[in-house]
Amino acid sequence: MTATLSPSLADTVTRRFATRTRLAFAVPAAILAYLIYAAISFDLAGLASRARFDNAAILLSDFWSHKTHVTRDNRTDRVTVAIEGEAKGTYPHGMLPDWVSVAGPVTTIDLGDGHLVTYDDQGARYVVPGYGIIDIRPEGGKPVLTAPEPLPSWISVSDNKVSVTTDHGRFSYSRSKVETFKYEPGWELWFFTLDSPFFGKSWGDLAALATTGDRIDPARTNLGYMASEFWTNKMWRHGDVAWAIFETILMAFLGTMSAALVALPLGFLAARNFNPLGPLRFAARRVFDFIRGVDGLIWTIILSRAFGPGPMTGAIAIAITDSGTFGKTFSEALENIDEKQVEGIQSTGANSLQRARFGVIPQVTPILLSQILYYLESNTRSATVIGAIVGGGIGLLLTQAIITQKDWEEVAYYMVLIVLMVMAMDSLSGWLRRKLIKGA
Repeated sequence: MTATLSPSLADTVTRRFATRTRLAFAVPAAILAYLIYAAISFDLAGLASRARFDNAAILLSDFWSHKTHVTRDNRTDRVTVAIEGEAKGTYPHGMLPDWVSVAGPVTTIDLGDGHLVTYDDQGARYVVPGYGIIDIRPEGGKPVLTAPEPLPSWISVSDNKVSVTTDHGRFSYSRSKVETFKYEPGWELWFFTLDSPFFGKSWGDLAALATTGDRIDPARTNLGYMASEFWTNKMWRHGDVAWAIFETILMAFLGTMSAALVALPLGFLAARNFNPLGPLRFAARRVFDFIRGVDGLIWTIILSRAFGPGPMTGAIAIAITDSGTFGKTFSEALENIDEKQVEGIQSTGANSLQRARFGVIPQVTPILLSQILYYLESNTRSATVIGAIVGGGIGLLLTQAIITQKDWEEVAYYMVLIVLMVMAMDSLSGWLRRKLIKGA
């Protein structure tokens, strides 16, 4: 037997098929049109034309390298050599890197591959292989440049300053000082600063000092001395960084757990099967919506204005934000429990508190713990940003390093620590979920 469609049914099927076909093309076309509109509205073409990839390359190189400043004060002729230009990284008298030599008024800086910079009584000069000699002498208080013409783009000249940037380093001459920067890979002074008795020693030498060597400080072992020098490193401040990490985790923990404690009773208040009063449920849910509707950063700014800066302010901001989210999710979990289990507890003559304790809490505990642990992990990241606002935790150190616009290796260090902290919290959260929820 063969079935035939009636004309009206065939027309209906054909129209529906045509409608779905048009819809299948219309949705991607609408999305594409929106993306084109967004590209035009946000001026993506202009953004691409203004991008400075050379600056991005310099920034990335600053993440994994350091620069040493060789500076001469043109008023006093005093020469200083400092890592990252900081007083904490200044080479003491009688100690210089092997590529810098000082002989009376003449300072020679070997940047490698024939790039040679010389400071002397006449001014300064930079020998660039393949180009020539860049000679600068002061006349009338202003630097006067003598160099092969035409000047390349990597030489910048103004009335009061001459700058040279090559692949081997940077050189600048101004009225007040002449300075050369040499970039080298690695985070210098990460273990020991220049004034430490352990600076410059090989791993073998350090191992020998820690095990069999004579004590440098009679009051403590060499191993303890090394640990102290590392922990109190004035350049990298490892002790302060460790405390900042602890502050960040503590901020997230206090905020998350406080929110959970506040939200649990409010969740019962907002659950339909536990609170028969509709207006009260409605009010509780609108409070949750209001708290969740205001972003955590806004709460942070408001609270820092009210209570002042500090990690505790950040913890309160997290607690307020999460209490709204927890209140909503907890109430939904309570509304979806198995009422038969509660009825079984009630049949034994249990009161309301006992029904909640033995019939409700065991059902919702896995869901509540899962939510709490997930938000604890998430708030560890959020506490970094909140700490930058309220002045606490690793977020504060990260912001301070970014503001200087020169400590990018420290920015990279803090970013690595933040990622490791988040990974550790993720692993801990997963382990706790397995232990507390699955019992495995």
